[in-house]
Order: sequence, then structure tokens, then C-alpha cells
Amino acid sequence: MVTEQEVEAVGRTLVDPQQPLQARFRALFTLRGLGGPEAIAWISRTFGDDSALLKHELAYCLGQMQDSRAIPVLVDVLRDTRQEPMVRHEAGEALGAIGNPEVLELLKQYSTDPVIEVAETCQLAVRRLEWLQQHSGEPVAQGPYLSVDPAPPAEERDVGRLREALLDEARPLFDRYRAMFALRDAGGEEAALALAEGLRCGSALFRHEIGYVLGQLQHEAAVPQLAAALARTAESPMVRHECAEALGAIARPACLAALRAHAADPERVVRESCEVALDMYEYETGPAFQYADGLEQLRPARP
Repeated sequence: MVTEQEVEAVGRTLVDPQQPLQARFRALFTLRGLGGPEAIAWISRTFGDDSALLKHELAYCLGQMQDSRAIPVLVDVLRDTRQEPMVRHEAGEALGAIGNPEVLELLKQYSTDPVIEVAETCQLAVRRLEWLQQHSGEPVAQGPYLSVDPAPPAEERDVGRLREALLDEARPLFDRYRAMFALRDAGGEEAALALAEGLRCGSALFRHEIGYVLGQLQHEAAVPQLAAALARTAESPMVRHECAEALGAIARPACLAALRAHAADPERVVRESCEVALDMYEYETGPAFQYADGLEQLRPARP
């Protein structure tokens, strides 16, 4: 049983800007796993931080927790034009992930936001909520991944046809996302390579989601394309950061070289993503039982 004091100790690590970013990320994912009002309160308090990467991850975790008590803070973040676009986008996506139809009108309002990443995210969130309403009461097929995604996977299973749908820029973004998640769930080299082709097309939002999905898939075949996208300085930082984190999750030697090459990148969100990804690489290749080890850090080491 986790005590209130332990939740508070993990929360204090998260909100403390003097702590290494890797420790704050691990504290965040610990709180996400614990859930409940205290965890939400600590996560919410951290939106005043100056790291866009951390704030984006806060919003992501609140969405994945699917607790309606997080809606007010996510609405505030979405509305706050002083927040970085990648943070506002993630707040919009999180509101869609929670799945409460009370935010539908707000999401429709922000579907025409002047920041394209925010507008596209809110359009997708609206489509997700409408899809949930249309399919309410139906059993939800549980895929191999535990994440709450911005779109349900397509029912198509043929990788070739899914690739065509993914790369077809004339199709609605929601349908292309559905193809993306179906390819991820299909797995294997052919699906990984089809997804990796997506790093060269679509909007920045689309490409960033491709990076995220390749990190979940953890297939080595996508490493060259992810490393190339990370190295493209003209690419959106939002895309480069997601590619860095994917390389950390795949955790092969070629990933390590790419991450080290950008550990001092002039773009802060890329630099910080490489820092977090190198920590993830260490976890993936090491003996640790879990990445979200905030509680372990509080307990005395065994002799």
C-alpha cells in the first residue's frame, strides 16, 4: 500500500527544477501509475515549469490516466496561448483520451486554432469522442499496447493496404491515424518500414505521432529513418523529440550513437529528449524491473 507521504515525496521530485530531468520523468510516470487526486494535483502543479518537454509529458500522462478530475487543468493549458504549441497540443489530445463528451464543444472551438498542431489535434480528439459515442456499449478490442490512442486502429489487417491508407495525404487525418495504429498492432518488419515511410510525409503532427508509434513498436528496422529524422535540423522540434524518445525505447547500439550525437543539440526540447532517451536506453538494456521507479528511490537499498 502506498502512503500519502510516499506520493508527496514522489510529487516533490517531480516539481523540483533542481532535480535531474530523468528523475523528474521517472517520478511523473510513477504518479501516473499510482493515479488518484493527489497524483493529479502534483502533476497539475508542474505546468508552471519552463521545460516544454516535461509539460508535454505531464499532459500526456493526465490523458493516459483517463480521470475526469484532470479535465479542468488540461482545459486551462489548452486555452493558455503562452504555453508552447507542443504542450497545448498534448493537452488537447489528453482531453480526447479521457473520453468525456463534456469537452466536445471546447475541442470543436479549438479545431480552428491558429496553431496548426493544436487545431489538428483537436480535430482528431473531436473525431475520437464522436467515434466513442457511435460505438458506446460495444466491447473494445484490447490490442497489444496499453496506451489510450488518439484514434482506434483500423479494422483492415493487410499491411500493404494499411500502408497505402497511411501515406495517402488526400484521406482524412483520423483515417490515416487509424491505419497507423493498425500497423503498430500488426507489428513486424514490414509494418515498421511502412510506418517509417510516414516520417517523410504529412504534417508535423502526423510525423510526430509516427515517431511515437515507432517507439512503442521498438523494431530495429526503423532505426535509420528515426536517426535521420532526429538529425534533420529543419524538421519540427516536436518530430525530432519524438524520434529521439523512440530511439531510446528501441535501445540498439545504433540508437545510442544517434542520441549521443544530439545530446548537446541547440534546440532545447531535442537536447532534453536525448537526455531522457539515454536514460530510457539504460533502463531498456539494464536489469531494472521498471522505468517508473519513483517509489523504489524512496526506499532504502537492500544490503
